[in-house]
Amino acid sequence: MNPAAAGLVQSVDWQAIAPPTLTAVAALVVLVADLFTEERRKPLLGATAIAGLAAALLALIPLRAGDRSTFCLTTDATACSYTADHFTLVIQFLVLGGALLTAVLSLTDTRRELPAGEYWFLLLASAAGAALLPASRDLATLVVALEVASLPAFALVGLRRGDRRSSEAALKFFLSSVTATAVTLLGVSFVYASTGTLHLTRVAAGLAEVPAPLGTVATTGVALTLVGFAFKTAAVPFHFWVPDTYAGAPLPVAGYLSVVGKAVGFTGLILVTVVAFPGHARVWGPVLAVLAALTMTAGNVAALRQSATRTGGAVRLLAWSSVGQAGYLLVPIAAAAYAGGDRIGATVAYALMYAVVNLGAFSVAALVARTRPANRIADYRGLYATRPLAALALGFFLLCLAGLPPGVIGLFAKVAVFSAAVDAGLGWLAVVMAVNVVVALYYYLRWTALLFRAPEAAGDSGVPVFAEGDRSVPSRRSRPAPAVVAVAVTAAAAVVLSGWPQPVLQFAATTLF
Repeated sequence: MNPAAAGLVQSVDWQAIAPPTLTAVAALVVLVADLFTEERRKPLLGATAIAGLAAALLALIPLRAGDRSTFCLTTDATACSYTADHFTLVIQFLVLGGALLTAVLSLTDTRRELPAGEYWFLLLASAAGAALLPASRDLATLVVALEVASLPAFALVGLRRGDRRSSEAALKFFLSSVTATAVTLLGVSFVYASTGTLHLTRVAAGLAEVPAPLGTVATTGVALTLVGFAFKTAAVPFHFWVPDTYAGAPLPVAGYLSVVGKAVGFTGLILVTVVAFPGHARVWGPVLAVLAALTMTAGNVAALRQSATRTGGAVRLLAWSSVGQAGYLLVPIAAAAYAGGDRIGATVAYALMYAVVNLGAFSVAALVARTRPANRIADYRGLYATRPLAALALGFFLLCLAGLPPGVIGLFAKVAVFSAAVDAGLGWLAVVMAVNVVVALYYYLRWTALLFRAPEAAGDSGVPVFAEGDRSVPSRRSRPAPAVVAVAVTAAAAVVLSGWPQPVLQFAATTLF
């Protein structure tokens, strides 16, 4: 081989890229196997999907040192497109673990109302993109990973055939996400035009030396890129799609979007702000601080106004709660503009806590929906009398989200976020956050108290009677084991995190950035 040509050949670290690669391979295996699998054997596709996600999680273990990179420039070994550092591994653990729990939670739905082959392929494809995104270290790979994670999610939301709400939710999600992508691509093109590179570390250096005539182009590119990611994170005023999308999607998909979808958006936002645009902190710092205040306020106020008797009200409350939680997640990123990138650890620690307890809350909602498909908040009244363990688990999850004992991990995570704002000199934002935490206490505690009140009535079979307007009547069904497993796993994880919150927060604060 010509020596000059040999110098252009890149070596690929297959072990470093194993987590997203295994997930993508599992997606292709499910897609092909679906063509040759009889209807009665379709549950095997779910087992294959779960095995693929479990293998991807196990592939993180050899990478725990956090020192692997690949797809690097032959002329500059420090400019790589894929990096498996500690930040990458933690986020990959979060998204793959969230996808695995979603897969377990989906086993019942794929046997009853969702097309199994399409569902498992789309879920795995989206999870592969979500696992690729935190490792992306150039803007092109970042955008591709973002779209690979998002495009299958549109179809997942609208996969319930014949359901008008599901189709409407998918359309709203699609239109908002396409708009976000278009704005992001425009911003990336401006950044590339002003710096001549797409690698994040080189973009940071290039923006520091942009010629004066291109200064406006560079600033505009930074702003537009941030706006695009604000759509993905459901930050106000780009949050309008969230409640209808969550309420119209199948419950496992809504849980997936609330955790994995949000993690994808925040990971991308962290990478472009802290790694690529640190020199423009004067632009994105104040913007993110204002967005954080508006997002947490709008989300909590809207959640406070949810009616207990509205169909789908429980999911809508969780949706608006997720908007409020997004505001808290934005605070440390804004603080990083004033006090350095180590503040990002608070966002990652909070995201880990939120992922566990929010998926747990959706798991309990899926459990309750087996007998109360309207899923109103009022349907949870007296849940302790019929499903005591589910009621205790949901109460614990809600207390974690509220930041109250015994949900210690929620309290510590909120304190970490609050401290990040204070240390960065954003005292006004800390005050806004404190007020919002108090507001959120009301609707979290109101729902928690409802779980332990006496049920209104019960039928002869002991199954709670439906109020008028429910879509079906209760019937004796086999115990929905997948939902029980998901509730048990998330509850155990939340208890462990609440037992040892300081090591988690310390690791996030000192190791990731």
